[in-house]
Amino acid sequence: MLVFEKSRPGRGVSALPECDVEVLAVGEKDRRESELHLPEMAEVDLSRHYTELERKSHGVNDGFYPLGSCTMKYNPKINEQAASLEGFTGVHPLQPAETVQGCLKVMKETEDALCEITGMSRFTLQPAAGAHGEFTGLLLIKAYHLANGDTKRKKIIVPDSAHGTNPASAVMAGMEVINVDSTPDGLVDVDKLREVCDGNDEIAGLMLTNPNTAGLFDPNIKEITDIIHSCGGQCYYDGANLNAIMGWARPGDMGFDCVHLNLHKTFSTPHGGGGPGSGPVGCKEHLAKFMPGVRAEEKDGALDFAKAEESLGEMKSFYGNFLVVVRALTYIKMLGREGIPQASKNAVLNANYMMKKLSSKYDIAFNPAVCMHEFVMDIGRQAKETGVTAMDIAKGLLDNHIHPPTMYFPLTVHEALMAEPTETESKETLDQAIEVFLKLNEIAYSDPEQLHNAPVTTPVTRLDEVGAARHPVLKYDFEVSNE
Repeated sequence: MLVFEKSRPGRGVSALPECDVEVLAVGEKDRRESELHLPEMAEVDLSRHYTELERKSHGVNDGFYPLGSCTMKYNPKINEQAASLEGFTGVHPLQPAETVQGCLKVMKETEDALCEITGMSRFTLQPAAGAHGEFTGLLLIKAYHLANGDTKRKKIIVPDSAHGTNPASAVMAGMEVINVDSTPDGLVDVDKLREVCDGNDEIAGLMLTNPNTAGLFDPNIKEITDIIHSCGGQCYYDGANLNAIMGWARPGDMGFDCVHLNLHKTFSTPHGGGGPGSGPVGCKEHLAKFMPGVRAEEKDGALDFAKAEESLGEMKSFYGNFLVVVRALTYIKMLGREGIPQASKNAVLNANYMMKKLSSKYDIAFNPAVCMHEFVMDIGRQAKETGVTAMDIAKGLLDNHIHPPTMYFPLTVHEALMAEPTETESKETLDQAIEVFLKLNEIAYSDPEQLHNAPVTTPVTRLDEVGAARHPVLKYDFEVSNE
């Protein structure tokens, strides 16, 4: 039930003191034509309402959450403590630099750490999330070509194994997308890529995730970036899957010119429920003069704000989602130089452990000997033999108190379930999850109708998803009295 449906006229919470300053009436032209609809509830009812909603949701604190490339990592509580410090929460973005030296130090140390981890020269912390970072990186590439007089370089190569937001970001940046198919083993087809690039002076660049969305590290990565550079293009690294390689391999060393990172993925800051995110963008020195926003730089023994000489402008107000940056820096400092590669090592170990245990009953897409931080199960055989689809398996997981992994992605696998256990899950948790997956496979063959009807134990059972997509109800209709 919505909070508005629980509302009763005249009820409320007397939590605010009496106003002790002059009350200024709103001018006639600025007044609403109708009353503002706010729920009227007693404090106890309001508190119970939100507690009830909390019980109905499933988060990483409730149980296993193998949500694919969205990397629903555990957010250590120390991150929250650091982000709650008054020196970070009580500042104003318009304060002069000398009054926010601590905040500037956070920005500077975060940039330095991210540069070292990725092999980039500079970072901007301004972009608000991953796709925003993609858009920013493409604008950097575009600015670079325009500065060189290459006005016709408007084509971005996006392999079919790339992240789903890549083509949209390219189009928003005014680029034309060229798709390159994968090989049967799920990697970039180097021969086709060379065909597309050979003698083509319209290529602006390449967008690539490595490891890709199937959890596969491309061994030809340096050859791929060399091909793009040989035709005058730039290489953009989608950092959504950096969790698999941080501390072991750097995009800059692979030949990438710019990169975005998801602080709300790789560096543990929370992103569940729609926000907030952070998508810093790093670049090599030849792109640095186009960076957006401001950075923290040392001047005359203190930190100050600095803007790139040919900055492409502002990607967001002020300095990005600053408290998310505080959380990420806390995570980086807690792990340290030894802990960063250990985290990615554990993530890869967990994914391979699950993949090997499940491969006896589930087909693994592209049949890799070793995956990285995630792997993709292909439910196509079960769908053909039993009628049970990837969606049915996902719904069955809900009845077993496991949040489903990403479904039907990557698009190169028709009945895909992409599992990413992350580095924080114990062997006991993985064994329990593996047991559930194997049990659901047995049910698919013995009682498929049970999975067609799943879930049956959740607050909301199987929905008409087609109807919801075609006829969405996007607002609550108030019954307004005419009196």
